[in-house]
Amino acid sequence: MGIEDTAVEVRAQGWRTLAALHAAIETDLERALQREADLSVVEYTVLDALGRQDGWHMRMQQLARATALSSSATTRLVNRLEDRGLLTRILCLDDRRGIYTELTALGHELVEKVRPIHDAALEQSLDAAQRVPELAPLVDALHRTSEPQPA
Repeated sequence: MGIEDTAVEVRAQGWRTLAALHAAIETDLERALQREADLSVVEYTVLDALGRQDGWHMRMQQLARATALSSSATTRLVNRLEDRGLLTRILCLDDRRGIYTELTALGHELVEKVRPIHDAALEQSLDAAQRVPELAPLVDALHRTSEPQPA
């Protein structure tokens, strides 16, 4: 095996480790969000993204990027959340083809109630991953990225 082959294998192993960490975290988040609020991770992601807009709204394309879903899957997701009364769609006045989404009062209330549950589940999941030798370096890297950077 040459140096180039080794580098490819190292990257592939790194990717598999990252995927394993992601899967573990997503499973823990899904379990907590379903149990406490009957929400999936991707539903929470939409509500959280909209809840952080400080009274503003997002285009459907922005939500698709935030959730890593196709536009058709995003539309189905928005339909489900709208049917639950958690968000609403607004036609863009400047571009009639554009559609914005924003949280309803019920959506704001739910995301504020659920955010601490999400954050606690995330913290617990990262703590558990920290105890797995293969995952610990990635958890350490995540913690370092959240530290304030010197100016």
